[in-house]
Amino acid sequence: MKILVMGLPGSGKTYLAKRMQPILNAAWYNADIVREMANDWDFSPEGRIRQSLRMKSLADFEKKHGRIVICDFVCPTHETKRNFNPDITIWMNTIKSGRYEDTNRMFESPMEVDYEVNEMNDRNHEKIANEILINV
Repeated sequence: MKILVMGLPGSGKTYLAKRMQPILNAAWYNADIVREMANDWDFSPEGRIRQSLRMKSLADFEKKHGRIVICDFVCPTHETKRNFNPDITIWMNTIKSGRYEDTNRMFESPMEVDYEVNEMNDRNHEKIANEILINV
């Protein structure tokens, strides 16, 4: 199962994913760490497409081997979300604009999500992870 935790920079993606990971016993890929490993800091539209495909490749590997995988990344456009092709989408809709104006301009609110988080708290991760486990 591929879980996408998406949202603007600073919306709490990593905070949520890090706390869900042990509950789900999932593999977890954070976009910043993956970019660092690839030494690819290109945030152009093409660079973001490349990152979505990179995240998809890692997630597909885990899913193919029977693992739940969480990937947290901005995933700013409908195309990048289609590329990643998640089984579950969690949208961190906790802020109206992030710290990077280029990302704010390109970010497209997702059309379909499974969970929308509108406020940060210390319970979101448990609630969402436990609901996911019930449906696995």
